Amino acid sequence: MAVTSRILYCHCAYAQVVPKSVKEEVLQQLTASGAAFDAVPDLCEMSAKSDPSLRQLAEGGTVKIAACYPRAVKWLFAAGGTPLPAEGVQILNMRTETAESVVQGLLTGGAAEAQG
Repeated sequence: MAVTSRILYCHCAYAQVVPKSVKEEVLQQLTASGAAFDAVPDLCEMSAKSDPSLRQLAEGGTVKIAACYPRAVKWLFAAGGTPLPAEGVQILNMRTETAESVVQGLLTGGAAEAQG
């Protein structure tokens, strides 16, 4: 039986570091896919405020995260008081990858660790 990964999409609303066209296309394709996903306005803000939702996201099992650099996302969770687990997390970088590549990573395959 295949394990279904949860999907987390960060809109990077405040930092404005992810190309607008990429994040909008990823969000549009995720919505059109019918896949269940969680969307948050900004992981940076959540980390700065030590938002308790970070714990639920980090401890909820296998997760794929569409955000920015994997090292930054890991740091944000750790700074927010809830480090991501060493396994079962895949971070897709909307700053450097195409929307198509990010969506494909979110909707297919396992949860191998992304580098960054």
